[in-house]
Amino acid sequence: MTFLQRIFGKAPTDLEQTSPDGIETAPLDPAAIGGAPLSNHTLVGSSQSTGVERAHNEDALFALLGSSSGEDSIPDFGLFVVADGMGGHRSGEVASALSVRSVAHRLAADSLLQLFDLNGSAEGLPLQDVVRRALQDANQSVVSKVPGGGTTLTTALVLGKQMTIGHVGDSRAYILTPHEAKVVTRDHSLVNRLVELGQLTESEAAVHPQRNVLYKAIGQGANLEVDVETHPIPKNGFLLICSDGLWGVVPDEEIQRIAWGADHPQAACDELIRAANAAGGPDNITAVLVYFPST
Repeated sequence: MTFLQRIFGKAPTDLEQTSPDGIETAPLDPAAIGGAPLSNHTLVGSSQSTGVERAHNEDALFALLGSSSGEDSIPDFGLFVVADGMGGHRSGEVASALSVRSVAHRLAADSLLQLFDLNGSAEGLPLQDVVRRALQDANQSVVSKVPGGGTTLTTALVLGKQMTIGHVGDSRAYILTPHEAKVVTRDHSLVNRLVELGQLTESEAAVHPQRNVLYKAIGQGANLEVDVETHPIPKNGFLLICSDGLWGVVPDEEIQRIAWGADHPQAACDELIRAANAAGGPDNITAVLVYFPST
């Protein structure tokens, strides 16, 4: 049974879920909305938890999904951001929130709003340059406004059939197909660098006492080099963006199983958070999961 068959093979009331914080959630009843059936559209879910061992949440997220229909309709679009803050005296949560707002503002202004230009004359920078500048602007904001604070940040700007991913730190973006969970970002951690140099194995890196030490993060210096790549959207697949509170404790195989076994991305996100907490919840946990249909 396919992912979408599982969604629409059940009544909407059967899809109701309880989030990790006890909030009742359920996807929209396709019969209750107008336009094209929901099965023809991208679906998104997001969830967060402070975790078991942490006293407060330093993660931040942003998720925006849009589509249109009609003559001269704009392409489907989405903007998704996850940041994992760090720093004492609550600087981490301020840095992550500030960077997410800054990136969302810049990418909306420089790319998404141009989709609505009625004259059709708007011209801008290539999308990779737009994403790179957005993360560099966020870095400058954190450096100037949150001394001592820093944050990871992973963002995906989806326009039509492509997604441009900008990344700094060790939050991750995955592409989940029915066959594999593929990490499409690079962890900017010291232990991952040692793995790349052949000085540590991946199993050794997973338990290394300095596995969370980063050599690159937003807010940690005036000049920031950003990883930016463009990928085709994974048709009949998922984009997952998450903090290391998820991928650091839940194996990729389990992440894959949960995503494909759920009835909706929101239900999958809630289950991913539960799995991380059940594994000890040593850190804040954030997940944004986007499903792209096959058409």
